[in-house]
Amino acid sequence: MTTIADSLAETLARQIASGAYKAGDKLPSLRELAQLHRYAKNTVVAAFELLVSRGLVEPRRGSGYFVLPQQVVKPVEEDAGSLGRAMDIVWLMREQLKTQPDAIAVGDGFPPVEWLADVRLDKYHPKVVRTGLGALFRYGSRFGYAPLRDHLVRKLADFGIGAEPRQIVLTHGANEAMDIVIRYFVPPGGKVLVDDPGYYPLFGKLKLAGAQVLGVPRLADGPDLEALERLLVAERPRLFFTQSIAHNPTGSDISPAKAFRVLQLAQKHDLLIVENDPLADFKPTSLPRLAALDQLERTIYIGSFSKSFSAALRVGFIACGADLASDLADLKALIHVSSSEYCERTVDVILSEGHYQRHLNRLQARLGEATRNAIKLFDSVDAEVFARTPQSLYVWAALPGVADSLAFAKELLPRKIVMAPGRIFSVDSTQVSRWSRFNVGAMADPRFAKALRTTLRFFSA
Repeated sequence: MTTIADSLAETLARQIASGAYKAGDKLPSLRELAQLHRYAKNTVVAAFELLVSRGLVEPRRGSGYFVLPQQVVKPVEEDAGSLGRAMDIVWLMREQLKTQPDAIAVGDGFPPVEWLADVRLDKYHPKVVRTGLGALFRYGSRFGYAPLRDHLVRKLADFGIGAEPRQIVLTHGANEAMDIVIRYFVPPGGKVLVDDPGYYPLFGKLKLAGAQVLGVPRLADGPDLEALERLLVAERPRLFFTQSIAHNPTGSDISPAKAFRVLQLAQKHDLLIVENDPLADFKPTSLPRLAALDQLERTIYIGSFSKSFSAALRVGFIACGADLASDLADLKALIHVSSSEYCERTVDVILSEGHYQRHLNRLQARLGEATRNAIKLFDSVDAEVFARTPQSLYVWAALPGVADSLAFAKELLPRKIVMAPGRIFSVDSTQVSRWSRFNVGAMADPRFAKALRTTLRFFSA
């Protein structure tokens, strides 16, 4: 039976193995870990003793526990199993998804709960039931709930994307949509392009599939075109996963000129582009999207309602060519039989009400104000802001005097400030990064500004 001490020791061991703690680094104190995880001090002591017995750390009387140099042993076989290759990403996801009482999650990927509170999911249940009680006791269509797909046709038209219902497949959120695309297109050893920095759960999915993940540097106005073309010529990848608008983690938007050039390169090199747009509801519909310029010829468009309604609903979708949509719907049926028609009916009811547009207007207004305040705070401490967009849930920033954002994040943990250091979002997560992703909604808490300034003084001292 695995004890709490065993689990804590294993977590710390993985952090040491991944380079989060290097040789000579001091581990957090017994008091810090006990308070952070709400463990008894004896539990933390037991975990440290396990690490000592494994030769990972050593106690220094009166000073704490320090990481020992590790002997690097090359495995006999490089392939230790797909899940093993993805475990570093899994651990990072677990850390990001933790909720800690009174903690300020400035690295969070979701908008503040209060921004979404006016979408009262409880009040929609009677209306959902009235849309067809009998159907709620059976599996739904392999494509998903038809009325919601009709709604999505109109929603996509607002973005300039022309589609028919038969070109849309509903999924359990955008993450399942990416899973289905990866299963369909990516063989073991297949070469796939991604934004770098980019969406790190995607990196884990691709590693799990045995893909070769190749990073395309992200600039403030979109992908680095020279790097993209070099990779297309040298590696001949089949897919490029990217976020054109409200890019995670940089918050940047692709420029119209760069969007056209990306599509030209895709045409020339037979590249299929998977455009993930989870924050579409937070941005103006007029911004350039690759799927709108290309009309789903060489693009697969992925959307979601997790950020604008509720992550608990888990409703996303894929829009693509009709023949491909049919194949992906078959694959979805093979994997999951169907997506949740109850959740899909709930989203359809929400979209049918006039309240939906008012909700989006409030959401975008709040985001604009929070973005301005966040950039103002960073300017006041002389931080470098990667992209200055009028409204973005994320700001990618480098703090003055901070060469390693992971080290800075560790300093903020005892103050109950949880950051998202830049190396998390890199294809090579062992590389030191001075950048971090900041959630502008979480930054509004005045405790963050105070802790930021105090810790920056410590770093520059």
